[in-house]
Amino acid sequence: MDQPTSLVWLRNDLRLSDNPALLTACADGGRVIALYIHETDEDVRAPGGAARWWLNQSLESLGQALGKKGILLIVRAGMAAEVLDKVITEEGAQSVHWNRRYAPGEREVDQQIKSDLRERGLSVASHIGNMLAEPWTIATGQGKPYSVFSPFWKTLRDCRIEQPLAAPRKLGEAVTAKSYDTEYRAPKWSEKFEGQWTIGEAAAQKVLHNFLDERLEDYPEGRDFPGRDVTSRLSPHLRFGEITARQVWYATQARMEAEPEVRPYADKFFSELAWRDFSYHQLYHRKDIARVPMQEKYGSMRWSASEKAEVAWQKGQTGIPIVDAGMRELWQTGYMHNRVRMLVASLLTKNLLVDWRHGERWFWDCLVDGDVANNPASWQWVAGCGLDAAPYFRIFNPVTQGERFDAAGNYVRKWVPELKGLPDKWVHEPAGAPADILRKAGVTIGETYPEPIVDLKTSRQRALERQGEL
Repeated sequence: MDQPTSLVWLRNDLRLSDNPALLTACADGGRVIALYIHETDEDVRAPGGAARWWLNQSLESLGQALGKKGILLIVRAGMAAEVLDKVITEEGAQSVHWNRRYAPGEREVDQQIKSDLRERGLSVASHIGNMLAEPWTIATGQGKPYSVFSPFWKTLRDCRIEQPLAAPRKLGEAVTAKSYDTEYRAPKWSEKFEGQWTIGEAAAQKVLHNFLDERLEDYPEGRDFPGRDVTSRLSPHLRFGEITARQVWYATQARMEAEPEVRPYADKFFSELAWRDFSYHQLYHRKDIARVPMQEKYGSMRWSASEKAEVAWQKGQTGIPIVDAGMRELWQTGYMHNRVRMLVASLLTKNLLVDWRHGERWFWDCLVDGDVANNPASWQWVAGCGLDAAPYFRIFNPVTQGERFDAAGNYVRKWVPELKGLPDKWVHEPAGAPADILRKAGVTIGETYPEPIVDLKTSRQRALERQGEL
């Protein structure tokens, strides 16, 4: 009698360990096939260009790891239901497993597929996704979704976080992944990321443990300084599920138990990890947060439509050094320091009054960690239209922020090298530097480095007035 075949539909869960769908399928006995689909469903947001670069390499790494376990990885492209139907028929699968995802469009696709497959007599099971706690398991005392982070975090902190699961056992002889060339190759401009990142599950675990061993104690204070290598840089690994939030949580707990003195540092790291769950909480309980402002009044916001300003922002040519540094870091690496993300987003949405959705889409295409929940939730937070958002009158001044968090100008000089000759006093405000200082540094405002694209003081007042109309 032929062995039963289980199909595991992989999405944002490109790992062996702590993969509930994969482990359950393997425990069922019989043959296991893994499938990844480059989905063309209209309601499922396709990865941006930088994310596709990461995804392709992550799939290659996962295919090799699965193959060593005797599990075949198939990579296809198309409408999810159609591809699943074809692979189920080709491989003779009797059961299908997947880990849950939480965006409204994704859920609708999954629910329809689950219903259709069960009608055909297949066994279908969904499992907990890459969350500390799934969105419907946390609610206010009135049974409603949280809209403020602090009480959400207090509740989440008291929840029972599921223990991470082991990797499945080896099922048989090694096999080679089946992949097909598709139009979902990464764009040519992403080739510059080569050599800057190590991708895959093993790399994710190494990044986590290096952070816990070497940088955790500097994290609470140092995380705000873009010139210091203090952050975890786990975000792209979490975005593709090469590691889970649960694994990060328990590894940090273990470090804290072994060295109780690190508790204050670990607590800050835990709270930042919880923001990821809070973003998914918002995503799950509301309309598409990449398109719809979570505060309804922002639907009538009068945004400006300056394509010239937007392009200058995208290219890191605003004449505001720390903003330009951040935008150039993003383009060159697919990543940007979180403090700087807030500054560049504030300049675009507040000082330039460009619709936050334009910035969100640019980040979505350029970030290797472009996440379906974190990216739009963070943009709405800065723009003021999100839940528990920065208040409308909070408009970051990128010059004073640069002077505070990059006082020596190391971050700016790295990414805006045309300013490297300026003394620290002027590196964040070159347009205000005396002529002799500029001459000695080889800087000509308007030629070697642009004039500021906007006056920060008057544009701040304009933003306050515009938002005051809501």
